Amino acid sequence: MEALPLARCASSSSYVNFCSGSVSALGFSVPAFKTTHLTRKKMVLRASITVEQETQKTNVALVRIGTRGRAYETRDKLMAAHSELAEEGAIQIIVIKTTGDKILTQPLADIGGKGLFTKEIDEALLNGDIDIAVHSMKDVPTYLPDKTILPCNLPREDVRDAFISLTAASLAELPAGSTVGTASLRRKSQILHRYKSLNASFLQLDSLGSEREISTGLPDIVRIDSFGNKIVDRVLENFRGNVQTRLRKLNEGVVQATLLALAGLKRLNMTENVTSILSIDEMLPAVAQGAIGIACRSNDDMMANYLASLNHEVTRLAVACERSFLLALDGSCRTPIAGYACQDEDGNCIFKGLVASPDGTKVLETSRKGPYAFEDMIKMGKDAGEELLSRAGPGFFDC
Repeated sequence: MEALPLARCASSSSYVNFCSGSVSALGFSVPAFKTTHLTRKKMVLRASITVEQETQKTNVALVRIGTRGRAYETRDKLMAAHSELAEEGAIQIIVIKTTGDKILTQPLADIGGKGLFTKEIDEALLNGDIDIAVHSMKDVPTYLPDKTILPCNLPREDVRDAFISLTAASLAELPAGSTVGTASLRRKSQILHRYKSLNASFLQLDSLGSEREISTGLPDIVRIDSFGNKIVDRVLENFRGNVQTRLRKLNEGVVQATLLALAGLKRLNMTENVTSILSIDEMLPAVAQGAIGIACRSNDDMMANYLASLNHEVTRLAVACERSFLLALDGSCRTPIAGYACQDEDGNCIFKGLVASPDGTKVLETSRKGPYAFEDMIKMGKDAGEELLSRAGPGFFDC
């Protein structure tokens, strides 16, 4: 294995750091998105339809899918691969609301614990209420519950983050005093790190003309404009809710911009709201972002065989590498961590990992290159995590 600062990824026409262009080797393509015209317009809000059960008949389904919301891709792939599952009522989709879905008034870091978006689904699996569990892999803890396995990853979607704003084409072009809404410590820390004059408070002149420090209770981006004035871009951390809720807050002026995973917007058919897309260099993704994983009980051979037919091995290996990195770090609930593995044009694995302080003042990065094979990639992720753990020192990962 070797450190690699710059890589050229498969199907990318120019040099980019760690696959900021198309990455067909990971099972997804990156369409060309045009920057949204910046006349003020309302974001398109679509009602999210919750399907509690999807079945044509009253007979017992062969496969009961547990999911937080949508599992149509899993259902369709199962039906296409297995003729018996294409029959009416053979597949049932059961929506399960998780702790993370129910508690929207607090930042995720304050709720505490792991598996905020998976625990209730895993419990339903173990209790026999569902047969397979569909998860967003970035929500899955590094340790699976006992008596469960996760043998399948679907082809990975676009891993990048989307920038959405009514008034600016990019983060750098936001007007003075803009508020950026995000529920992600990873995004917040990287946004703050891009600006060199940062603090959790800002300076302002009081009535006597002297400079005093004003506490905002929020991390603020402090910049100097062309006239030498201090201007503040605020990052609002507790920006929870589904996509429709966040876009509504944008329309209402609660925030001037937000960042969302492009993969989620694509699955919801809501990419028309995207203003621009952040490159991998601008915003390293969350571990396993854009990947769907499907779990079953470890003693259920029939479900394991069904899932094996859907597995996309290139994605599974990339996710395994990233999760090995996360496991080695064993970060706390308040540690911003990012990691991304992809396959370059020569078939090698390229990995980049990052840890940061929540305020973005300290960011540690590393990279690896090696064979695109399971054992090698597990070792790469683990080695990269151990390196950053050592460099970070005591206390860096404490809540």
